[in-house]
Amino acid sequence: QVRLVESGGDLVQTGGSLRLSCAASGVIFSFNDMGWYRQVPGRQRELVAGITRGGVTNYADSVKGRFTIARDNAKNTVYLQMDSLKPEDTAVYYCNADVSLRNGVRLGNYWGQGTQVTVSA
Repeated sequence: QVRLVESGGDLVQTGGSLRLSCAASGVIFSFNDMGWYRQVPGRQRELVAGITRGGVTNYADSVKGRFTIARDNAKNTVYLQMDSLKPEDTAVYYCNADVSLRNGVRLGNYWGQGTQVTVSA
């Protein structure tokens, strides 16, 4: 079973920092592109930051210069360092991974359960 376990969400004041972690597990699986998305009530889930297995990153314009995504392939873990947080960053943050079997057959995208980030004014 593919599992994505997230941690790090919290309540923080404007200008503060948080570090989110997502550990992907499953002995028979390979994890390709990984990323962080966020969602607020009434809005569609949106990409915050993504990273390929080779380390190529991309960011939503709203977080460029403030957030940094990184991964540790040995641990199948992706991180999101969030600095200079703003109230508009308040959302449930979800980890996503594109997953394949180790024989190369692609299974698809899988999601974590989400972790709440709340930034107070």
